[in-house]
Amino acid sequence: MDSRLSRSAGGDSAVAEQEVENLSGLSPNPEKAIFVVRENGSICLMAEFAAKLIVPYDVSASNYVDTIPEQAYIPLSRAAEERGKCGNNESELQISWIDKAYTLRLFFVKESRNTSAGPEAWWKMSKVQFVYDSSERTYFKEAVNLSTHHLSALVTPAGKSYECQAQQAINLASSDHQKSVVLLLSEVRLQPFDISSDYVFSEGHKCPVDQREQLEETLPLVLGLILGLVIVITLGVYHIHLKMTANQVQIPRDRSEYKHMG
Repeated sequence: MDSRLSRSAGGDSAVAEQEVENLSGLSPNPEKAIFVVRENGSICLMAEFAAKLIVPYDVSASNYVDTIPEQAYIPLSRAAEERGKCGNNESELQISWIDKAYTLRLFFVKESRNTSAGPEAWWKMSKVQFVYDSSERTYFKEAVNLSTHHLSALVTPAGKSYECQAQQAINLASSDHQKSVVLLLSEVRLQPFDISSDYVFSEGHKCPVDQREQLEETLPLVLGLILGLVIVITLGVYHIHLKMTANQVQIPRDRSEYKHMG
């Protein structure tokens, strides 16, 4: 049984297929894959990430009438076969493994619009498609369900790469929301357009989760520095106050003490 699952926004247009390299062996993380796509000898798309898909499905109960829900956890193989396409405004990365029983396709588009501040351009992942053969027995056993679906994710300013260490979940929603497939991505670095140097990502655009974690890490340090500065200023002011007080002439409070002055 061949099941197709996708989530998309916008249509696709033809782009020429290019040469693709699997460089996953260069990563010390056994779960992380690295792919590059070349056009006319120059790299036009780079992708690094670890991926896993959670696929719910049903198996027949012992009475052969009812079904029992199961979940298949399908990791992306670093030994995957890959294909890619590059274009000025559309790019694609296709990854297949276990004799093409599983195929993950990532689609990217670059868009622009005029704003009050001037032209603004960005790229995003516009579609994710997962095709799987539920008769393949590595992760499935007698699956009986299939579904097909529709995304706008990883939005990044044009000319930058997308960077996110935290795990992200992309829901490939179906009409049956209880059987939605989830794509888990982590340690992501992606750039499908405007690569100026081979194997070199442009400036990274961090995902909101990483930005928040970075803020949580740096905020205590910043607050500590501010607190330390306040303490130093307070001690300095107190020291100056003591000096000025010591240099002032002390006027007796009791008139009888005047005879001892002079």
